[in-house]
Amino acid sequence: MKKIISYLIIINICLSQNANPVATFSILGYDPETGMIGGAVQSRVFSVGNGVLWGEANVGMVATQAYIDVSYGPKGLELLKKGFSPAQAIKTLLKNDPDPHPDSWPKKARQFSIMNAKGDVSTHTGKKASFWAGHKYGKNCSAQGNILASEAVVNDMIKAFEQTKGHLSIRLLKALEAGQNAGGDTRGMQSAAILIVKKDGGVWLNNDIVLRLQVDDNPEPIKELKRLVEKAHERFNWK
Repeated sequence: MKKIISYLIIINICLSQNANPVATFSILGYDPETGMIGGAVQSRVFSVGNGVLWGEANVGMVATQAYIDVSYGPKGLELLKKGFSPAQAIKTLLKNDPDPHPDSWPKKARQFSIMNAKGDVSTHTGKKASFWAGHKYGKNCSAQGNILASEAVVNDMIKAFEQTKGHLSIRLLKALEAGQNAGGDTRGMQSAAILIVKKDGGVWLNNDIVLRLQVDDNPEPIKELKRLVEKAHERFNWK
């Protein structure tokens, strides 16, 4: 797999309540040392964590954004359970998408990424375009976004993830910070979220959720997400 794929440009990840386009960038990442798999996202939309990130321990992680069909999340995980590769799952979801609103919510504008429990990943950016949107693969990660300041956003996210050491939550957070520092989305910030899963990796019995945090409405959502991640590290004594 080539580290850098050709970039495709799409229309926005979703629409705000007043029908103006908004922008989002996200990263999926895998830690082979711990077996944790996770994702993080930031957007100029209220409560982005409610629709973008989907994960299941020993299965994988899905980030579905840009004219979101929320069903891509659970359906993508189900395809991984059946033994589909991430690339096969993406092709199947697109093929089976009936595109019920091709004018107002087109399938050709969707963007989503699927990673399995081994860290194999595939990402799709639709052909309908709005500058700048695309994705990039790195080692055990994929960064994707739309209506961004430039290609540097996803480039710097990958670089930050690969160069950061420590807990997966810190690596995902550093990737978001790097994306924002590179210009982020062109419409500003509002919400952010992070989700990490591992079989029995949670602090309670039969709990596969290592970390699930959402900042739903904040002028500096990544900064607030960082505070919460640091609080989790303090509370659970993570290294």
